[in-house]
Amino acid sequence: MIANAEALLKPLTIKGLTIRNRVMSTSHAPGYGKDGKPQERYQLYHMEKAKGGIGLTMFGGSSSVAIDSPAAPWNQISVADDSVIPYFQQFSERVHAHGAKLMIQLTHMGRRTKWDTENWFPTLAPSVRREPASRTIPRAMDRHDIRRVVKAFADAVRRCKEGELDGCEISGAHGHLIDQFWSPSVNQRSDEYGGSLENRMRFGIEILEAMREAVGPDYVIGMRMSGDEMIADGLSHEDCVAIAAEYAGRGLVDFLNILGGQARDEMSHAVSLPNMSFPVAPFLFLPSAIKREVDVPIFHAQRVTDLATGARAVAEGHVDMIAMTRAHIADPHLVKKLMEGRDDDIRQCVGAGYCIDRIYVGGDALCLQNAATGREATMPHVIPKADVARTVVVVGAGPGGLEAARVCAERGHKVVLFEKENIAGGQVNIAAKATWREALSGIPRWLFAQVAKKGVDIRLGREATPADVLAENPDVVIMATGGRPNPGPVKGHEHAVSTWDVLAGKVEPTGSVLVYDEIGGHNAASTAEVLAKRGCLVELATHDLQIAQEVGTTNKPVHLRELYKLGTVLTPNMELIEIYPEGNRLVAALRNTMTEAEEERVIDRVVVDHGTLPVDGLFEALRGQSVNDGETDLDAMVDGRPQRWTGQPGFALYRVGDAWTGRNIHAALYDALRLCKDL
Repeated sequence: MIANAEALLKPLTIKGLTIRNRVMSTSHAPGYGKDGKPQERYQLYHMEKAKGGIGLTMFGGSSSVAIDSPAAPWNQISVADDSVIPYFQQFSERVHAHGAKLMIQLTHMGRRTKWDTENWFPTLAPSVRREPASRTIPRAMDRHDIRRVVKAFADAVRRCKEGELDGCEISGAHGHLIDQFWSPSVNQRSDEYGGSLENRMRFGIEILEAMREAVGPDYVIGMRMSGDEMIADGLSHEDCVAIAAEYAGRGLVDFLNILGGQARDEMSHAVSLPNMSFPVAPFLFLPSAIKREVDVPIFHAQRVTDLATGARAVAEGHVDMIAMTRAHIADPHLVKKLMEGRDDDIRQCVGAGYCIDRIYVGGDALCLQNAATGREATMPHVIPKADVARTVVVVGAGPGGLEAARVCAERGHKVVLFEKENIAGGQVNIAAKATWREALSGIPRWLFAQVAKKGVDIRLGREATPADVLAENPDVVIMATGGRPNPGPVKGHEHAVSTWDVLAGKVEPTGSVLVYDEIGGHNAASTAEVLAKRGCLVELATHDLQIAQEVGTTNKPVHLRELYKLGTVLTPNMELIEIYPEGNRLVAALRNTMTEAEEERVIDRVVVDHGTLPVDGLFEALRGQSVNDGETDLDAMVDGRPQRWTGQPGFALYRVGDAWTGRNIHAALYDALRLCKDL
């Protein structure tokens, strides 16, 4: 049992509402909304956390109270009319059945949304100030707008109560309308809603007073807010403490949910949603300071990835509830595992930010290392036993191979796992060598511990041959052999080295280095950082419109910040067309993708990332002997049905992850889970 675990397991009562423990998940926006409603997928996602022992799960980050705060941009929830009430009732029933409490976040986004969606209304703000993140220019609210939005919040909280939700919070964080009124970075008004901090607080006070009148004194209403906006022209820590004290002192809020930062632009997004480059719980001092000034319970979430950190935060009195939102995306059963003394079985969040990054490009939240999250209707978090035990050989102990071995072992099969290297992890071991990306190593570390615990026959340092595989008399063979660096189509590619070579330490470039990126992921940006920190003069070029174009909101700004700090030259819109030696140096020819003008660089090294090619020699050697010729039934995988060849005489042969083609960690894990859950 972790230290101070009893602090986490102690109930918390707010008014008449008793929450069974001090662990929660904050309101967030996983992109699971459908037609503005929290339908089955959304509900099952939160129900899994309730089954896993969580005390309070909050949903609907940025749920809209009015039709000029559109829910569409991130598949959000609309609470702007009564049609949402039956969905709330169904949602509440599902979560309450497993002992957890359920709340929602209500908001008006103000200027932090898009005007060219849903109803095509102008965005709103206290003043006409462009919002960098949404790139909209709002209109200044008049008194009619203020009255209308205040009423919209009151109507929305009534719907929450009628929907049998246990409470709600309003958003005064991340640059939404309420904190747009608070913040001098937005509010330039000269009427009673602008100027002094007292005036700037007025709009939020009117909202909370109207909400309380709508639902009475006993319904739980809280507020999420920043403890310091951490921007030069924004709210200071002292301002935030004053706001918290005023709202709590007036009895307007029953709890405060405190975070650090704001979210008005790329860098502030990355700060307010801290990734693995940040320490654990980097802003815990902010709720701790506010707790000393108020008499209401304090909640907090920001990169609390492990129960030990959460337990310390509660036990030492910094907060009353600790939110482990991304940690529950990685493992929705972490509280249950704690209570059962299975701490080692908790799949810990590594802070990759993949879940959030997908949302900001219009995708749905998916966990880099747990392919079942968000797919609860089709993918199990707890793997059921198979009716018939079979022999499964897995070749390759990267993420895909480890997940295949884990799931097959959970099914009760006999599993033999071959890995040619002396350690498991595959390409993750290389990626984790890059500056602030080391936490990725936690993914294969957990998987390897699980397969070892489940009795998988692990054979490290053993490159499997066809004879090795056939000697096991397998029923199923799964190729998870991964990929190898693709040298690319560039003339003279033999003069370049790969990002793998640099990160793995096979080459140690010095002098001037051109890093060329054709993929737009983490690899080239990470490698450029490593080289620059070693003292190389680095230019990072890409044919994309921007550096690290495929990297998302929580990660790309950190890459760019580090590259700028290190003096790296960043060159988008350039295609590498040729490399050739000149004396003891190299010449790299580049062509502008817009103008087709050509340039040359004289450098000491060229490092390239063209993705991977499958390592498929063993697969090709075995496919003719398999009962399915190595074919995977794609329709069966999509439908969640078993592969049709299972149980026939001989062995069926499948591929997962980069052994198919180069993608990412999540793809490899998802391949393995949906293939093996039915074997």
